This record gives sequence, C-alpha cells and structure tokens, in this order.
Amino acid sequence: MSVTPIDVEPESAADAGDLSTFGYGQQLRRKIGGYGSFAAGFSFVSILTTVFQLFFFGFGFGGPAFFWTWPIVLIGQLLVALCFAELAARYPISGAIYQWATRLGGRIWGWTAGWLMMVAQVVTLAGAAIALQVVLPPVWSGFQLVPGDSSLTSPTGAANAVVLGVLLLCVTTAVTATGVRLMSVINSVGVTCELVGVALLCVALFSHAERGPQVVFQAQGTAGHSYLWSFAVSGLMAAYVLVGFDSAGELSEETRDPRRTTPRTIIRAVLVSGLGGALMLLATLMAAGSVTDGSLGDPARGLPFVLTDRLGETLGSVFLIDVAIAVSVCTLAIQTAATRMVFSMSRDGVLPFSAGLATVNPRTGTPVRASVLVGVLAAALLLVNVGNPALFTTIASVCIMLLYLAYLMVTLPMLVRRLRGGLPSRPGEFSLGRWGVVVNVLAVAWGALMAINLGWPRDEVFDPTGGHLYLLWFAPLFLIGALAVGALAYLTRTRRLALPVLALDVAE
Repeated sequence: MSVTPIDVEPESAADAGDLSTFGYGQQLRRKIGGYGSFAAGFSFVSILTTVFQLFFFGFGFGGPAFFWTWPIVLIGQLLVALCFAELAARYPISGAIYQWATRLGGRIWGWTAGWLMMVAQVVTLAGAAIALQVVLPPVWSGFQLVPGDSSLTSPTGAANAVVLGVLLLCVTTAVTATGVRLMSVINSVGVTCELVGVALLCVALFSHAERGPQVVFQAQGTAGHSYLWSFAVSGLMAAYVLVGFDSAGELSEETRDPRRTTPRTIIRAVLVSGLGGALMLLATLMAAGSVTDGSLGDPARGLPFVLTDRLGETLGSVFLIDVAIAVSVCTLAIQTAATRMVFSMSRDGVLPFSAGLATVNPRTGTPVRASVLVGVLAAALLLVNVGNPALFTTIASVCIMLLYLAYLMVTLPMLVRRLRGGLPSRPGEFSLGRWGVVVNVLAVAWGALMAINLGWPRDEVFDPTGGHLYLLWFAPLFLIGALAVGALAYLTRTRRLALPVLALDVAE
C-alpha cells in the first residue's frame, strides 16, 4: 500500500529518516516530547482510576495484607518494562507490541500478539470509561441520569454507567481524531492533576490515620480456602492496575527522538505508578474508620467511601473530581494506544478494511477512521453492561489476561533471540547488558505465572453469584473465541499478502 508522507519539520527529519529504515514513511506528526511520552504510559496505568475502581476487590479477598501483592506485581512488571525499554530503543514504531513480536517471532506470531493486544485495548477502553460511575454520582446526584440506585452492580447504576461512558467516549474520539498535539496537551495536564492529586490525597489520608503502618500485616482469608489462595486472588487487583506502560511505545512515531525518549518514559511510568499506588494503598488502610466492618471490601463503598467518610463531603468530593479527571485522561490514553495499534496493523494490510483504517488525515495528521472504529467498538461493548453487569465485569477481567499474554508473546521470542546472540544494541541505546538474560528469563516466568493466575477458573472471581458455568470458564472460552475470530480475519486478509516487515526482519 502506497502512502504519502507528510511534510517533515526540520527537527524531526532525523527521526523520519530513522523510521524509513523500517520501510515506513513519516505519516504521523512528531509533536510529543519527554513529558508527553511519560504521560501516555502513566495515564494508561492511571492509579487514581484503577485503584479507586478496584481497591474493594483486593481488600475483599486478602484484607489489609493484600498490600504486599502490590510490590510483588510491581517488581514483576518492572522486569517486563525493562525488556520493553530495550525494544523501544531498537524498534521505535507505532503498534509496539505487534511490531516487536513480529520482528522477534515472525509474521503469524506477531500478528497474534497484536490481535490479542488490540482486543484487550478495546475492552480496557470500555472498562475505563465505565469507571466514571464510581466517582461522579457520589460528587453530585445530578450525574445519575438514570433515576435509581447509583451502585455499579444495580440495574440503574449499570445503565447510567453506560450513558456516562458513551458520552466520555464521544469526547475522547473527537480529541484523538483532532490531532496528537491536542491529545498530548490534555493528557499531560490530566497527568499533572493526577500526580498532584495522588500526593495531596496521601498527605490528607496519612494526616487522618487511625492506625499505624503495621496494619499491612493483618491477614484474613476467604472462608474455605487457605490465605495463600486468597492472597493470590487479591493480587489480581494490582495485576489489573499495572498494565499499559507500553503505550509510550505506541506513540513512538509521534515522539521526538524516540530511541532515547521512549525507553526512559516506559520505565519511569512503571516506577512512578508503583510508588504512588503503594502510598495510596497504605494511606487508605491507615486512615479507614475500620478494616474489619466489611466496608472496604464492599463494591458500593470501598476507597471512595473512605475519602468522604474521613475527609468530609466537601474535600472528599474535590478529590473525587480529580479522580474523574484521571478517568477521562486514562480513557483518552487507552483509545490513543488502541488507535495506533489498529493503524500499525492496517498499514501492513493485515486487518479487514485496512486501506481505510490506515489512512491518515492530511489536515490533522491522525488516523481518524481507526480512532472512530475503536470508539464505536468500545461503546457497543458497553451495552453489555446494561443487561448483564456481571458479564461485562468478567469480560473486563479477562481482557487483562489477554494483555499479559500479548506481553508474554514479546518477552518469550525476545529471550530466544537474546540467547542466540541476535539482539545487539547501537551505541548509546538503552540496553540491559550482561543482566539482559536474567531479567528476560524472569520476565517470561512472571508473565506466564500471571497469565495463568488471571485466567484460572474461580467462582469467587468470575461467577460470584453462582450457577453460570460459562462465566466460570469464560477466560479460556474468550481466548479461544478471540483467536478463532482473529484467525478468520487473518486468513481473509493475508492469503495473498507478502508483508515488507518480513523482508526487513530477515535483512537485519
């Protein structure tokens, strides 16, 4: 497929020339600097969004001691991030997971990783948008547009969550279609608000502490199971949160000097998210009125209840507004990353309707059709939440497993290539050096362990109300279904295609 490169600014000419060595012209506009790149990765993780949304889950299974799952997951994900940082320096191309896996494992392997990642991103986008329901109605009852109970698990709460989510998706779709510069500015401002909010929130909660930090050693298990089982399940909360840092790599073709900038911002996004999240968890556990009355594990109360209960309605509402900002920029970041994945795969002609989805608007410098498609798919997926909130929650949970599988499909062939001595780095590029093999082995082991833990059939996770066998086994069923649909799409598009990326990979 022929493309028309945009006029390249003088300061981006070197980056455009670098991109051309991979067989791609500079179609997207390089408007993102170092902070914007960091913001892309941090806002996808968005600890304010996800910790607020999922705190009850981790506490409900593990009690206060579930805190220790956070540093464990952080270390594991940092190992993956270090591997990704090396690849970001070596392959600064949009559609990072797809591009990296293809160049390391071949066309079919890379396409599968990209497909799983794309599906997971769209589902994650819907899950992020629906989080507005957790924070806006408690701030003002007028946000409950569907009269009734605002709880996310109630019929009226579930319906209102869809309304708020679709409205947010309309805004984020418009922004991502308008231009990367506007997206980056909004993202950077939002991330700054989130970072300030996290710091002030921790200070406020620590100043209202009811108990000391030793609370994190209090363990409580789920009836009928050992605490180790409960601890492993509670760790899914941290696993759900600490993903998406690779989105800085998705914007490589729009980042200035990406070989140097992106590796640093990927690692920084993980570390800052990890530190901020740990402080939020500790502050919440220390400030909560009670850690034994069940309120912290209640989906209708959880962390938002601690804010309003301990800080008062006014100050608590201010922090909830900051959380709403974080939810919005998180949704924007996920949609941007998903759009770049669709664009990158379509540019190689491996998705249905590739010709249209790979088109970059010459005025905005963005793949508008890809952005609209991602927004429409996420909005359509939200409709599931109206009729069956439990099914939507299950789908959102399973998509995190797909993210870990996609990550594993990068780190595994990377390890094989590394052991064969085929992963050299240029002078000045980020490299793990002699620690590369050790870090890579641990990253593969970690990814495999977490993928199994995330998909393991558990009544309490996938079918808490009982009686739905398809929900219990939804993770493997969803994976099989996603791969089956993907295989059909792949065969219909690639039967007669010889992708230039393969020639590039062989020539390296």
